[in-house]
Amino acid sequence: MNIEAEIESISYHPQMCDSLTVFRIEDFKSGRAFKRGRFLLEYSAQESFAISHWTSPKRTRTYPYGRVYDTLNFDNRITIIPFVKDEGIDGDRDFLQWDTVSLMSLLKVYVIPAFYKTAKKSPRNPKKITGQEFDYEYLLERLKTFAEFNQSDAVHWNMQEIQEQIVHVAELAKRHYQKIAKRTGVELHSPDGLDERIQRMEEDIANYRAYSRTQAQSAQVREQLTRHEQERVSGDKSIVTIKNFIGGYYYWTVDEASVIGDKLLLVEKKHSRQSRLPHIGDIKDALLKMVLFTNLSKVTAGGQSYKAFPAVGLTADSIQEYCHSAMDDLQVEMFFKRNGFNERTRALVQRIFLEGRVNHFFVFISSPAVDVRQILIKGEL
Repeated sequence: MNIEAEIESISYHPQMCDSLTVFRIEDFKSGRAFKRGRFLLEYSAQESFAISHWTSPKRTRTYPYGRVYDTLNFDNRITIIPFVKDEGIDGDRDFLQWDTVSLMSLLKVYVIPAFYKTAKKSPRNPKKITGQEFDYEYLLERLKTFAEFNQSDAVHWNMQEIQEQIVHVAELAKRHYQKIAKRTGVELHSPDGLDERIQRMEEDIANYRAYSRTQAQSAQVREQLTRHEQERVSGDKSIVTIKNFIGGYYYWTVDEASVIGDKLLLVEKKHSRQSRLPHIGDIKDALLKMVLFTNLSKVTAGGQSYKAFPAVGLTADSIQEYCHSAMDDLQVEMFFKRNGFNERTRALVQRIFLEGRVNHFFVFISSPAVDVRQILIKGEL
């Protein structure tokens, strides 16, 4: 099923944000703050920035959405994304996509494209590098510019970063990876692909957008054909193409899509083989997608218009039966007892349910055998 939708504006109230560890400028410059995936930087006596960082520009690695999610309660929320990450000839090389930046703009997150300055040879694989660290002095310069930025809109900042900084960042990334390769003796990927990216951006930012969208579409098709252990689904994945008000296109997949009456059910699934619930990073990854799915308008599938009905499904091999966010307290408590949930897990489930209720999406927890469509058809909502 191919689904198309638009987003005109974003309204979302996160309930699951973790508290951020506070760091100061000296912690930022030393890299100590970056031991955390997200943190609060006391930039000055008057200003603090909620900062998340990606270890790879590829959005399916290391829960980057979960890191961004934890900063959504702050106005000055910044995410640092490497323009390219090369793990060595025996590893992956990923590039920042235009639509990642566009998505962050939609979420009112300010993006700072970055590059890795240092790394070491992997002790496990001599054809890979590890321990890559950003150029913290460069990032501090960008924060200074951000602090002086007179536009409050993340859209303007992110466009400025792409148009005025990204070529410089790409060239610095290339230069430092050459130094890393020489210093470690590890062969990296050919710089030709990086040169091509730089050339495209120098010629025309519009070309970069178009090329990046092509890459995102290819990734979307691959994702549609992929089954992850973190997902246990009862139907085929579907393609969702979302257009936003700033011209960004998001080529996403949804784990399950079904038509029920005038509703289009969009289910993001996360699975655990051993624990009662999936990893919290997986859960927050799903929640960040709900920021989009709960704000969809003009949703069509097969030429028909529908009302989006977003849902998060958390499944586990050890779970018996199901519960969901529309149940009353007694029903949920019976489910907890049946599955031997401890107090900590109970509290987490209640927070997840609250997130769904506040932001108008459905949450269910079940064994993999339960089909959410049957819950809806039975009229439990």
